[in-house]
Amino acid sequence: MLIPVPLIPLIQTHHPSAIESFDRFRAVAQGKLLTVFLDYDGTISDIVSNPDKAYMTDEMRDAVSRVASLYPTAIISGRSREKVYDFVRLPQLYYAGSHGLDIVGPKHDDDEDHVELHQPAPWAPAVMDRVYRWCKEAVSDIPGANVEHNKFCVSVHYRNCEQKWWGAVQDVVHRAVAADPKRLKKAEGRKVFEVKPRVAWDKGKALSFLLGELDLHRRYGYAQGEIMSLYFGDDHTDEDAFHELREVPKECGAGVIVSTVPKPSNARFSVRDPGEVLVFLNKLADLAESGVTKSLCTSVASGKGRLTGGRGEGGGGSDSSGHSSDPVAETNRGRRGEAA
Repeated sequence: MLIPVPLIPLIQTHHPSAIESFDRFRAVAQGKLLTVFLDYDGTISDIVSNPDKAYMTDEMRDAVSRVASLYPTAIISGRSREKVYDFVRLPQLYYAGSHGLDIVGPKHDDDEDHVELHQPAPWAPAVMDRVYRWCKEAVSDIPGANVEHNKFCVSVHYRNCEQKWWGAVQDVVHRAVAADPKRLKKAEGRKVFEVKPRVAWDKGKALSFLLGELDLHRRYGYAQGEIMSLYFGDDHTDEDAFHELREVPKECGAGVIVSTVPKPSNARFSVRDPGEVLVFLNKLADLAESGVTKSLCTSVASGKGRLTGGRGEGGGGSDSSGHSSDPVAETNRGRRGEAA
């Protein structure tokens, strides 16, 4: 008797280069509207010893801005949402900070406030204030350790520590979590240990939430096979997003891992470093500008409405129920208690 074996996503160690495979990607993406999701550190900025100095280049900012003018685009980072926005400074993007625990919509200019869309652990900032103060004191005698407050989580970096101190840094995080195990959990990234809220939320769920918020199928009439989602990331925490895109047909979603060495990942493609991410992003923009893929502009021409940096502005201003077809406007009304 054959025992059925559950299907699991294929975790590859070697991934085709997204740059070298671009002709193949172009053929799959033809005629689709792309949605683009980007990690920050190690993806659109270099990894640096001081996390406060992880600036993106002007060339990268121009490329991200160019992509965001053509496709709905979001940054999903472990950084606090405010901090990653200070680095990127592009108001037309969606931002998901603290590994997706703090999600906001785009804004037209810097004079506006971002619209809060989702915070699955609203109690976390007050708790993380206490965790931050405790961890900062606890690592004060560990040379090179650095504690970063990311609002909904706390990151304890050990990149600048000698290896003999790594266990001590990890022990600090263990003790922080042990003080409140029902609400806190430990996570790891690239030379960083983190204290996070114990909630069922991650970058993959943030990606899924944002796709639902865009609602391109219902609001703008795109068929299932007309949308392709891409996620670029370099860290273990990005695997949840890669896994999410493994759950859709491969012609509708792909993760791109940023790594100089082969390693197990749910991503489908790879690039070596942020420099190759820059090249790929500009190639994506070229596809839309040459008409190979659909874009925010072709949505207008086809009568499917307009998406300004991810904002929906439907052609008629409302759907059949009489509600505005702008998801951000609807969110604003809901938060202000105004009649729809």
